[in-house]
Amino acid sequence: MEIDILKALFEQYKEHRLSHRYITNDHIKPLISKLDDSAIIKTIGYSVKGKPIYAITIGRGQKRILMWSQMHGNESTTTKALFDVFNTLTSGNSIIEHIINTCTLYIIPILNPDGAEAYTRVNANTVDLNRDAQDLSQPESKVLRQAFLSFKPHFCYNLHGQRTIFSAGSSKNPATVSFLAPAQDEQCTVTDNRKVAMEIIGVMNTMLQTLIPNQVGVYDDAFNINCVGDTFQSENVPTMLFEAGHFPNDYGRDTTREFIYYSMLESLDYISKNDIDGRYHESYFEIPENDKCFFDIIIRKANINPGTQDDFKDIGILYQETLKNGKIEFIPKIEKIDNLSGFFGHREINAQEHEVVTEDETDLETGSEIVFVTINNKKISLLLK
Repeated sequence: MEIDILKALFEQYKEHRLSHRYITNDHIKPLISKLDDSAIIKTIGYSVKGKPIYAITIGRGQKRILMWSQMHGNESTTTKALFDVFNTLTSGNSIIEHIINTCTLYIIPILNPDGAEAYTRVNANTVDLNRDAQDLSQPESKVLRQAFLSFKPHFCYNLHGQRTIFSAGSSKNPATVSFLAPAQDEQCTVTDNRKVAMEIIGVMNTMLQTLIPNQVGVYDDAFNINCVGDTFQSENVPTMLFEAGHFPNDYGRDTTREFIYYSMLESLDYISKNDIDGRYHESYFEIPENDKCFFDIIIRKANINPGTQDDFKDIGILYQETLKNGKIEFIPKIEKIDNLSGFFGHREINAQEHEVVTEDETDLETGSEIVFVTINNKKISLLLK
């Protein structure tokens, strides 16, 4: 699709009732109930704590696409984008009619409702569902497995979110969107099946490069059969991992959500119009592999031990995402004190070799939460602006 068309669709169909990072069943239930008759809504199972797991079917075509989001409860950006997609595909807009006519989408917007409510990666039994693909020890894992077996998808979209630490390659560019065509064997063989997933990812990357150049990455494809994507890939269903990452000053991930929406529609458009066999997969290998080159804040050239001449260090700070009163707060925490010349900060503060101390003028310590620092007798907030 042309970028102008994608942007116009997003502006028209964005679900404004979903925003920021905390998205639960309570947020999506009223939105699901208001979808029109072109969407089939079912409760397909229940979580450990008995919360419903919803599935939404849209489309009437022969190409079957399975999507699931919030397998990790605190990874909600793709869920927001899904509801933007729902609004688009149920709108009756002729621009997307070909997708409805050629594809059938089976979508689980929140696979882990207990984790979503608690804002945790794991489910209520503290199990990472993305390491439970073989054991199927959890009710949520069984729900997804049954959906896979009964729907028999031709394509799978495994929708996640990633931390602010990731860079696109070893660069100063954040990995705003990342992808992976998971391996399906220990040798990470580039099979015909993976080539199909790679081809589709390559198409999405080409589109994204016009919007966020050099801010797309891929993950290492080391094989782990316990991961859902690797399992589905190993069963010869082209599977694509989506990771919603950081865009500058977008800690609510409402800008990244837009790029995920574009990627979903671009890929659905491509699938609907082509018989994909993987012959055009090579562009996938042009996408740099993610590295971990970022802190949320770096304080450069800090005098950690006054009185010495050679102990100027950098202070790397990461935000801890904490659920308080139904909202996510970002609490600064010192992650590392060292020479961080190989790293970048989403925010950088130059201490210019002045003494840096806490608000109450105590020394800085790795692992401690810190809201303010004092640099050269000036108090500086480390909270998000």
